[in-house]
Amino acid sequence: METLLSSDQHPIRYLDMGRGQAVIFLHGWTSGAREWLPFATELSDRHRTLCWDARGHGRHTPPPLEQMHIKRLADDLEQLLNHHRIQDAVLVGHSMGALISWEYIRHYGLERLAGLCIVDQSPKLLTDTDWPLGVYGDFDHARNQAFLRRLDEDFAEGVLELAANGLNLRSRDNYAQNSRGFQQMREYLGQLHAPALTRCWDSLTQQDYRDILPLIDRPTLMIYGDSSQFYNREVPEWVEAALPCPELHVYRQADHSPHLWHKEQFARHLRHWIGKL
Repeated sequence: METLLSSDQHPIRYLDMGRGQAVIFLHGWTSGAREWLPFATELSDRHRTLCWDARGHGRHTPPPLEQMHIKRLADDLEQLLNHHRIQDAVLVGHSMGALISWEYIRHYGLERLAGLCIVDQSPKLLTDTDWPLGVYGDFDHARNQAFLRRLDEDFAEGVLELAANGLNLRSRDNYAQNSRGFQQMREYLGQLHAPALTRCWDSLTQQDYRDILPLIDRPTLMIYGDSSQFYNREVPEWVEAALPCPELHVYRQADHSPHLWHKEQFARHLRHWIGKL
């Protein structure tokens, strides 16, 4: 991976492939560049593709906990784009990656961006009396505080429980049976830096981007799963209605990672959509 030193002296580690219009892949919470590598590699035949390990993610040394804030992640993204003098970029964000995209737009605007791809995310994770479209449709401040305490107790198991106790019955059953997939994920999560990622989650759940969506006058590709662990069908419908230039695809029998359940379909949709920008 290449390394760029951030303005607060933390290494930004990323992969940079191909030539042409830049496509920046932003992974989800607890994930890393590997999530996007197959797609970045495939698109690098016609595009410049970059995918990073966001600060605090991967097996790298994390920054101080006070630097694990989504604003700092957006700053890292701007520094990466500025360093490479990238214009007309396409941001592709899954879950946390979508939140980083919206945070970036809040602080840095749309000048560098040609388009945006959002994968299975709500603009506000926590629910309240006026907002039922966050995690599970029922994940308020008190429930989030309990989850943060659980992460402090047992980070890996807490993350697995978040996925298992959601809206996808298959995930619930697989967790109860301690499937091979959950065993592998437990082992992977145990290798990550729990305090940094817990602080990151705390920051993510404090955000509300509902006011940002109507300002995004760029084409926005929306990819959602019809069996997401976290979001019901009303979430993409609301996001679609809030955006000026949306194109929504809901993948059948796909969970919170629809791009991984339908890799060929996603790659085809993404390539075709970028070709129209």
